[in-house]
Amino acid sequence: MSEQTGTIDADVLRSFESHRRELCAYAYRMLGSSFEAEDAVQDAFTRAWKSYDSFEGRSSLRSWLYKITTNICLDMLDGPQRRARPMDLSSPGTPDHPLGPPKPDYVWVEPIPNSLAFGSDPAEHVSAKDSLRLAFVAACQHLPATQRAILIMREVLRFSANETAEALTMSTASVNSALQRARATMSKVKPADTDSYDETDTDQQKLINDFVTAFESYDMDALTALLKTDVALSMPPFDLWVSGPENVAAFMLGTGAACRNSRLVPLGGANGHPAFGHYKPSGEPGRWVPWSVTVLEMQDGVIAGLNFFLDTERLFPLFDLPPEWTEEPAS
Repeated sequence: MSEQTGTIDADVLRSFESHRRELCAYAYRMLGSSFEAEDAVQDAFTRAWKSYDSFEGRSSLRSWLYKITTNICLDMLDGPQRRARPMDLSSPGTPDHPLGPPKPDYVWVEPIPNSLAFGSDPAEHVSAKDSLRLAFVAACQHLPATQRAILIMREVLRFSANETAEALTMSTASVNSALQRARATMSKVKPADTDSYDETDTDQQKLINDFVTAFESYDMDALTALLKTDVALSMPPFDLWVSGPENVAAFMLGTGAACRNSRLVPLGGANGHPAFGHYKPSGEPGRWVPWSVTVLEMQDGVIAGLNFFLDTERLFPLFDLPPEWTEEPAS
């Protein structure tokens, strides 16, 4: 390989990489899984690299990469299985109800680190956060795969009807018709309203700080005072979930009592929500072990959702969390 060819190859790869985060966010909205989204984008880059000589520039590189990524996602979604949240699968349970067996990871909508989905431009964060909310991503799973792609391309990414039709090898009329059907379904599903998290908002930051203080001290009175009246607590991979501050407190003091004296390590956010690496006591002084990636949903100045994602073996490396948390015992 000549030096010039090597330089061209490096330039092509850099041009791909500049689109990685937005493509990953798109694939995540389609698939509901951070891991599958990363795989889809990597596969897209591999295919694009192999066929780059045939790329004639009739569309932008960005549109071409979206087309490839879309086709990969549609192939991955070839089947009836859709990801969900516990709240989508059953009515709320009682705090003393047995957890039951865990369900496979492919059942659940998973969290995505903000760092995988958002670029460096803060203005992009604002527009992207709402469509990466857990509730929105779960609602999208109710749509057939092609309608899902069309809704995201048209209403989230603001692709034109012609660009969307080109990416999906459809007519513009078919795209517009499918978009109307997707909108109708989404209006019935009605993803739950939650506030966008703004790290510079002092009221929101105080709410999060108060939650951490109450949780780490296991002060249920202080904790429940921060919760919405219909707050939902869920723990994938278990389908049990509970609703309401009193049920949350009862669960925490019962089945969830092992979380007493936990440590919450702030993360850079997940799905545009505040998030923590949650470590529970190991039984040894000064040492805590992974328990969950905990994602909070907020609405109207209170906490509306407590999401404990318990698959720490997969999620902690994704969020760059250490395999244990240590503190020097107080002297």
